[in-house]
Amino acid sequence: MEYSERLKKLPVQFFANLVEKVGKAVVEGRDVINLGQGNPDQPTPPHIIKALQTAAEDPQTHKYSPFRGLNELKLAAAEFYKKQYGVDINPETEVAILFGTKTGLVELPMCLLNEGELMLLPDPGYPDYLSGAVLANVEYQTFPLKAENQFLPDFNAIPLNQREAAKLMYLNYPNNPTGATVDRTFFEETVAFAKKHSITILHDFAYGAIGFEGKKPVSFLEVDGAKDVGVEMYTLSKTYNMAGWRVGFAVGNPKIIEALNLIQDHLYVSLFPAVQKAAIAALTDDQQCVEELVNRYEQRRNAFITACQNIGWKVEAPTGSFFAWLPVPNGFTSETFADYLLEKADVAVAAGKGFGEYGEGYIRVGLLVDEKLLVEAVDRIGKLDLFPMIHQ
Repeated sequence: MEYSERLKKLPVQFFANLVEKVGKAVVEGRDVINLGQGNPDQPTPPHIIKALQTAAEDPQTHKYSPFRGLNELKLAAAEFYKKQYGVDINPETEVAILFGTKTGLVELPMCLLNEGELMLLPDPGYPDYLSGAVLANVEYQTFPLKAENQFLPDFNAIPLNQREAAKLMYLNYPNNPTGATVDRTFFEETVAFAKKHSITILHDFAYGAIGFEGKKPVSFLEVDGAKDVGVEMYTLSKTYNMAGWRVGFAVGNPKIIEALNLIQDHLYVSLFPAVQKAAIAALTDDQQCVEELVNRYEQRRNAFITACQNIGWKVEAPTGSFFAWLPVPNGFTSETFADYLLEKADVAVAAGKGFGEYGEGYIRVGLLVDEKLLVEAVDRIGKLDLFPMIHQ
């Protein structure tokens, strides 16, 4: 029996390799502080859990859900976007329920591109974007996100032949892995670029709730014309600590939404209805739990960045997401530095190269452990006497 060529071409799962390295260290009895993960560490808020429990006790939820999800959840998503971003969404034609947004991100190229057509992906970027390109058997090119441009793409620097050929572009702000955010002006430029070159935009809004210093992240759909050219995907994983629940949604252009619904008609019979009921509670009930969560991440960010600066590590504070993007010392690659920290300091981080060519020279840290552990991790790193190298 042979695997298909499509399966053979799938990229190596970067995070699986990281988990294996950390797991081996833990088995050896080492006290590892794991900052390499992107898995929220706080529990799902109690009122959401209660909504699941109540719904699960109702025999009606034990049946198949409607293929395209509960209408009540689509309405809740539309109401959420109106309240949070002032965006009008038609729940009947502009919402697709997803098994977590990773599913939608991988499905979309299969929906909109034919084999061999071109999509554009950010570098550095979420590694599973590549999975969608491979499974759809389409071509992809990357565009760099550089510190000197605040980790935003320079649309004019994308080669003209790629701009003319591309059918689909992925963006993600607040950004994983860099922690960068954008303003409305950037999305206005994005819409103009997309219309000029007939490119569909997918905005991955996974960290849409997490902005710092009182600055709420901007939704792509807030900008006039955004629905003409694309969709936005929103996951409940980060906003409500529901990563294991696997629920999210896409909103925006009706034709793209119909495409997502159509492919999912053939793949699934929608989510367990009790999970959908819990998602409704998350989106429509009081959002104080979200405010508290964002405050927690901001406090962690501040403690971590201050600790880094105190040991002489020249770093920039992220403006959104729950990640920090840190330069590695001279003499290391991102991967050798990550391995060095695990070996010498029992601190696990994600090597920037795992997010793309332009991730080289950085590591990604998740602000997903207690403040004291974040500071302890930096203290351990500080004892390695690396930092004169940083200032060479």
